[in-house]
Amino acid sequence: MNMHRSLFRSSGFRSSRLGVAVALLIAGSVAIAAPSAENLQKAAAIHQQIVTFDNHLDIPFEFGSGALDAATDGESQFDLVKVQKGLIKGGAIAIFVPQGLRNAEGVKQARDKAEQKYQILTSIAKKYPDRAEIAYTPADVRRIEKAGKFAIVLSILNGALIGDDLSQIDAWQAKGVRLFGFTHNGNNDLADSSRPHILLGDKLDEHGGLSELGKKAVARLNDKGVVVDVSQLSANALAQVLSITRAPVVASHSNARAIIDHPRNLSDAQLLAIKKNGGVVAVNAYSSWVRPLPPEAQRAANEVRAKYGVPQEPNVAGVQPLTEKGVKVLSREVFAKYSKEFHDVTGDPKNRATLEEYVNQVDYVVKKIGIDHVGISSDFNHGGGVTGWNDESESLNVTAELLRRGYTQEQIAKLWGGNFLRVWEKVQALAARS
Repeated sequence: MNMHRSLFRSSGFRSSRLGVAVALLIAGSVAIAAPSAENLQKAAAIHQQIVTFDNHLDIPFEFGSGALDAATDGESQFDLVKVQKGLIKGGAIAIFVPQGLRNAEGVKQARDKAEQKYQILTSIAKKYPDRAEIAYTPADVRRIEKAGKFAIVLSILNGALIGDDLSQIDAWQAKGVRLFGFTHNGNNDLADSSRPHILLGDKLDEHGGLSELGKKAVARLNDKGVVVDVSQLSANALAQVLSITRAPVVASHSNARAIIDHPRNLSDAQLLAIKKNGGVVAVNAYSSWVRPLPPEAQRAANEVRAKYGVPQEPNVAGVQPLTEKGVKVLSREVFAKYSKEFHDVTGDPKNRATLEEYVNQVDYVVKKIGIDHVGISSDFNHGGGVTGWNDESESLNVTAELLRRGYTQEQIAKLWGGNFLRVWEKVQALAARS
């Protein structure tokens, strides 16, 4: 086999390479409670037999060339080398745009940035056709992974690029987008975010959930066979999506509010509502949403807030305050300085959650809504990563920890992509029927 063939080719895979992948993970896991060699070996064997699919990750805007070339084992948490080492066979990769000004110029900038990400992602498949391919259906994902390649599913995170033009949904679906997330950090013209930009003038529940445009967008996405991603939505917006949609939904990167109490995470009632819808909640490896910051980090984060006149909170998780009361709106320049100092604290490696704490989240959601409604997502290159799962090359550690806790191969297959593919198939089948 030449070096450009995937380590996870479903037929003819050499046991010596399996051993190399396991040895690399053992060596890279010394700093934490390392998975046992036996569980890593079992994990690698399982990854050989199932579709391992990361439900949500990102790429830098600089991705695709130089030190960030897709075939280079570089600083990015995702590249084709790392997915080979971690035996990951596909992922929903975000065409992410940050929430900017809500005017014509802001919409244009969002579309330009989205087009930039789109070109980067499609160029991976064009440049390395023997190692990656764009997947447009669940059947494509299975075909691509059986050919020993990585399946890229295009997703949108932040519907700001829609503006007030719903035909943009049709256009992006035609370009290959198969997953659509309405909001990120900040409200837009479609919906309220679970983290409105209060410090930049956003209002809590500006639309009361979805705007009228947002409600029409749900129906349009159903018609086009695009999976609705409910992560990051406000509570009202999520409830309204579930009342409108004719198809199951995915929360591509969401965690349990019972473990860390913040609107960005999902309450037990919301988890159960997504289960009732037939959807999937993919638990996210972003440390701030996995477990509360240590007490000393909480104090440091609140000191940064005090410095900029931002209300302090007993359980600081997000950069934005949870209330409008007493909030002074900041200029974008001052907010950028505040945000950097805040994230220097929350992103400090010494404050990072561990793999075990991440799988605690998985355990909680599985016990709450059942194995058929839970997935795994890294949020790599957008803040994701815990000690023990720092990039895609360490993905076997996740499965090894699941094995240690008694999960079976069938259950692991559901978590690592089977549930997502089931929902996606249902969404496309309902669209075809309508």
